[in-house]
Amino acid sequence: MLPLESVTIISLEQYGAGPFATMHLADLGATVIKIEDPSVNGDIARWVPPFQKADTSLFFESFNRNKQSLSLNIATEAGLEVFHDLVRNSDAVFSNLRGDVPEKIGITYDQLKHINPAIVCCSLSGYGQTGPRALDPGYDYMLQALTGWMDLTGEPDGPPTKSGLSLVDFSGGLVAATAILAGVTSARVTGVGTDCDLSLYDTALGMLTYVATWEMSGDYSVSRTHHSAHPTLVPFQAFESSNGWLVVGCAKEKFWERLTKVLEAPELANNEKFASFANRFANKDELLPILEALFLSQDTQTWITALRAAGVPCGEVNSVSEALADSHTISREMIVKFDHPEFGEVSSVASPIKVGNTRVKHQAAPKLNQNMDEILQQRLKYSDAKIADLSLGNAFTSTNNKEAD
Repeated sequence: MLPLESVTIISLEQYGAGPFATMHLADLGATVIKIEDPSVNGDIARWVPPFQKADTSLFFESFNRNKQSLSLNIATEAGLEVFHDLVRNSDAVFSNLRGDVPEKIGITYDQLKHINPAIVCCSLSGYGQTGPRALDPGYDYMLQALTGWMDLTGEPDGPPTKSGLSLVDFSGGLVAATAILAGVTSARVTGVGTDCDLSLYDTALGMLTYVATWEMSGDYSVSRTHHSAHPTLVPFQAFESSNGWLVVGCAKEKFWERLTKVLEAPELANNEKFASFANRFANKDELLPILEALFLSQDTQTWITALRAAGVPCGEVNSVSEALADSHTISREMIVKFDHPEFGEVSSVASPIKVGNTRVKHQAAPKLNQNMDEILQQRLKYSDAKIADLSLGNAFTSTNNKEAD
């Protein structure tokens, strides 16, 4: 049995952050019913180029495997009836919509507790449901800018720089998954559900961790560093070799001692200026140019071989393709493959969350409304006549209502 086989989540999700949250839960066995708005042809991620076919894309596949899809118009009475029937038999309702939208469309705990007192209503929005930015649409790029991430990233004399990945979105997704599990665990003990008001803004701000503590409590402001160096540990940064780049980190004094031996530089080991964390930090402008010149003398693999043999933390700076093909990636079973009707065999990265030894048999992301019959007939036990009546009420089709932002 998979860890979350007993959990059912109704998800009004779109694009990246929300679907990323529920995909990890689906990978652990949860039933995730993805509610897709027929007025906008479902999740916009289905239509993201460059790899897009029919009603799906490789972008969409990256966030939606192992889920079910139901095209449902909850702006109609008929659609809302179906939604409420799903809530009655589920553990959580999740959404990643703008902060004010969950209440507008009736998916908060106060609006659903009469149907299911144990339901957990989790909202992941850009800025949360309170505060001066609550009505603003929020995207990863803006959040990296607003919360100081971009000010910390890049070379000291370069422009503010965004991470190459949507790390606020993905971190927000993991925060949401944690909140859903916490809420469901509590509800199963108490019989009482709750609201979870989560935001990408709070997530990004919370991830400032020690940087924020230093700023507010230690009178020390972290700034951008040369070659992505750690703000206080020296050396702990990227170094250029004769044919590429590698990262070396001396987070303990023993690593510094080992590094000087690999570099065959006893003059550094015996120099009082570099004998401790504090001394190396105080004299980094003298030390780092020496280290940079030494690392330029050999190729990356020569350095990596010697450093690993000596027990010095290090790693080559891989391309994405090199990282995916790395022997450690393969040994950790971090690549999953599944058949897809449009793309053939699709390879994707696995969830890093591994619980026990049982793994889900991965399935492609669902086609739009793929699971309508299964959900309505098997889960909700609707008769053909009932489904026909709901269809007449536009439960499953667009009525050209204005889309909620």
